Amino acid sequence: MMALPRVLAAAIAAALVSACGASSVSDFSSGQAQLAEDRSQSKVSSSGNAAAQPPDARQAEAIKKVADTYTSMGDPSSKAYRIGPRDVLDIAVFKVPELSKTVQVSEAGTINYPLIGEMAAGGKTAREIELELTKKLGAKYLQNPAITVFVKEHNSQRVTVEGAVTKPGVIPMAGGITLLQAIAQSGGLTLTAEKTAVVFRMVDGKRSGGKYDISDIRAGKAEDPPLQSGDVIIVPTSDMREGVEMVTKFLPLAAIAPLL
Repeated sequence: MMALPRVLAAAIAAALVSACGASSVSDFSSGQAQLAEDRSQSKVSSSGNAAAQPPDARQAEAIKKVADTYTSMGDPSSKAYRIGPRDVLDIAVFKVPELSKTVQVSEAGTINYPLIGEMAAGGKTAREIELELTKKLGAKYLQNPAITVFVKEHNSQRVTVEGAVTKPGVIPMAGGITLLQAIAQSGGLTLTAEKTAVVFRMVDGKRSGGKYDISDIRAGKAEDPPLQSGDVIIVPTSDMREGVEMVTKFLPLAAIAPLL
């Protein structure tokens, strides 16, 4: 599985340059029922922090850029989409039709390709697979191969876990899966992980997100939220904390809420 690239942190930083600095954020309470109530009332969390307030225009633009960056990993129409089990790939090699193949990603996240054999595909973007195939074929078999990879079918039921976990990447969904289960399947938190996780989700074509306190979930003080296919879970690192806070700072106190 591929770790979240450092360029993502740089992109987030660039998105925040024009925005005001974010202060500490309130945690989200669990449950969808509170969402409507929180939209209509100004609330105070149990920790005493004020409820989210609408961002100004510069902050709103920064939030949109950060949210776009994260949700794109689970969006099949995006170049940042990370491939999952059962996805179907079209691989074309210019002027070498015998190596142009349509392959399906296995449940283990691998594909079988001529001359190379089995190689990992799950958790990678189409561009990353292009570069890997170009390197491997160019090393032994072809001179300057021109390779394109296109995700022909998006069939995977999956969630993406990135940030401060041991094994970031795509987690197949076999039936239902919760936030803690997804983190566990990613090898658990690293020693430097924040004790929070943010879930980004596309709902009816719109970006949504929510922040969860992992310690409270483990202690039974909060519900372990069920995930949906396509969710992107971020466990913040120091590099990405400001970007995540910029997004969550202005959300109401609810599990999943609209991101502008």
